[in-house]
Order: sequence, then structure tokens, then C-alpha cells
Amino acid sequence: MMTTPKINLSDPANCLCFNLRKATRALTQTYDAALKPVGVTAPQFTLLTAVKRQGPVPLSDLAGALGMDRTTLTRNLKPLQRDGLVVSAEGDDRRVRLLTLTAAGRTRLRDAEPLWRAVQLKVAGTFGHKPADTLLTELDRISSTAG
Repeated sequence: MMTTPKINLSDPANCLCFNLRKATRALTQTYDAALKPVGVTAPQFTLLTAVKRQGPVPLSDLAGALGMDRTTLTRNLKPLQRDGLVVSAEGDDRRVRLLTLTAAGRTRLRDAEPLWRAVQLKVAGTFGHKPADTLLTELDRISSTAG
């Protein structure tokens, strides 16, 4: 037996894209405020973490892992490179630039991690860890099937 959805998905007010972006903006502001004492934004924290985990990493590989296009990633990396947190160096193939965290980048990330962890647990705690786990699972599913 098929159940009728509780929400009218034909109503533009219930646009999945809009509502997800609205929630993302609110979460980003919360994480940004928590990370402000160390001078990074939530997206910058994500980039530093990704470069640390994958580095030295080609720009195109990092863009793919983050689901970003290269142009957007390049634009978002500029402040991190300007501040000396990430460097780009020539790889074995001269056409490939490898991204690596600098010592300053590792220090900034180390200082940011406890602040991130605290806000992560606070946000997850507002609606419960099981729903947070379900949300992450569903967001991953959306990311891998959308497009």
C-alpha cells in the first residue's frame, strides 16, 4: 500500500534544493562562528582536512573527492594559499600541481579541530545522534545519485 506524502512536493515552498541550501546556510553560519577564533571558515576547515587526508594531492583529484569543479576549488583555495596554509607544487608530471598543507596549515587545522568537534557534537545533539547518522547516510546517497 502506497502512502500519500505528508508534504506537497509539487509546492515550490517545499523545493528540496532550496530547503537543503537554506539549512546549509544556517549550519555554515553556526560552524563559522565556532571556528572564528582560529581564523578559518567551515568551508576552509573542510579543505584543510581534505588536503591533510589526501595530500599531496592533485587539484583535480581533490575537486572530485569534494564534488566541486576545479574553478570553484581554485577560488576557495586562494585564501588558504595566501595565508600560507596550503602550497601548490609541481608533481612528477609538470602539468600536475600537488596541494600540500604547510606547517602553518597543520597547526591551524590542529587548533580548529577541537572547535569543530564541539560544534559538530552540539549540532548533532540538537536533533539526536541517530537522526544525524541517518541524515549523513541520506546526504551521501543524494550526492552519489544526483545529477
